[in-house]
Amino acid sequence: MDDNAIVCRCSDLTVKDVRNLIAKGFTTFDELKRISRIGMGPCQGRTCAQLVLRELSIATGKQISELKPGTYRPPVKGIKLGAICECSTGGEVHD
Repeated sequence: MDDNAIVCRCSDLTVKDVRNLIAKGFTTFDELKRISRIGMGPCQGRTCAQLVLRELSIATGKQISELKPGTYRPPVKGIKLGAICECSTGGEVHD
């Protein structure tokens, strides 16, 4: 694969970027994610995860099936308790 090919469009990382990070000792998807934010953009890794796992597989000599795809946590947005209360009481807030 061409070194300048984009692996992660969300974080604008190329194959060369990923290979350099692996060469520095980041050999799991989660480590690469923490150092580069790969897989944390709007696509949540749907575009780049398999490409990154492929590069990890080549570098480590492990099968892709042996590698962990990373820990995913859904985006969370706080909500005020009053909003929950309004929803459960049909719009009426009780003290």
